[in-house]
Amino acid sequence: MASGFFALLDDISVLMDDVVTMSKISAKKTAGILGDDLAVNAEKASGFVSSRELPVLWAITKGSIFNKFIILPAAFLLSAFLPSLITIILILGGLYLAYEGVEKIYDFFIPQHPKTVVDNSSESMSETAILALEQKKIKSAILTDFILSVEIIIITLGTVLDQSLTIQIAVVSIISSIATVGVYGTVALIVRMDDFGLKLIQKSKGHKNLLNYTGVALVNALPIVIKLLSVIGTVALLLVSGGIFSHNLEAFHHLLENFPGILRDLSFGLSAGLLTLLVVRLCKLIFKRSAKKA
Repeated sequence: MASGFFALLDDISVLMDDVVTMSKISAKKTAGILGDDLAVNAEKASGFVSSRELPVLWAITKGSIFNKFIILPAAFLLSAFLPSLITIILILGGLYLAYEGVEKIYDFFIPQHPKTVVDNSSESMSETAILALEQKKIKSAILTDFILSVEIIIITLGTVLDQSLTIQIAVVSIISSIATVGVYGTVALIVRMDDFGLKLIQKSKGHKNLLNYTGVALVNALPIVIKLLSVIGTVALLLVSGGIFSHNLEAFHHLLENFPGILRDLSFGLSAGLLTLLVVRLCKLIFKRSAKKA
């Protein structure tokens, strides 16, 4: 009886060692996408009234958790029965990410609508308008999270396909947790940077000491960080989409082979985004003309 118990403990120990080893390998392979995920979501979770930042971030986090509950079972089922469909889903997701990235660049140079700024002034926007804007950004963030999560989970699953189902489930679940808790925990720290800085300034009680200088630096740094994250998040969308095409489409494997990997993926992402943007704009134009005729 005792020997059987210790044999069970030994099996569990070996299993955990395998899970830890495979998790490290998977984390290395998905590190780039996790970084992109952080940049994209930090940019999407910013720009709200200070009191609404954490509620909005929590809403996005809940959406991200729900995404994982959808993606994980679907990934295992598709991997077992329809592996070819995974590639199609990834490519469609890549097209969406490329479109979103290029659309941001397009709107920056050719604004389609006046920029709406969410601030603390009740005169600038009504409460209903602010909540509507929040919901729009939350939905966009959750959709982007879904696509990035699919890419992270599929890559992770690919590293453990030769392992037992138990190890596959454990490793993919660990990486998925990191993609949610780690990413959104870091985003929360970023968006609350200015509030932490203000508290340090208050604790300094007007004295020009380390607390005061640190607080002022954090408050002044937040707008710069947000702008950088906006740029990095846009580039990240294009890089992730380009990586999807280069890794999953045979026709892209030998294109621009002399280019550095980052420039190669960025070129693929930009090209796909431009084509998708043109198609979307053309479809919208045709739809508007058809609606007018009707």
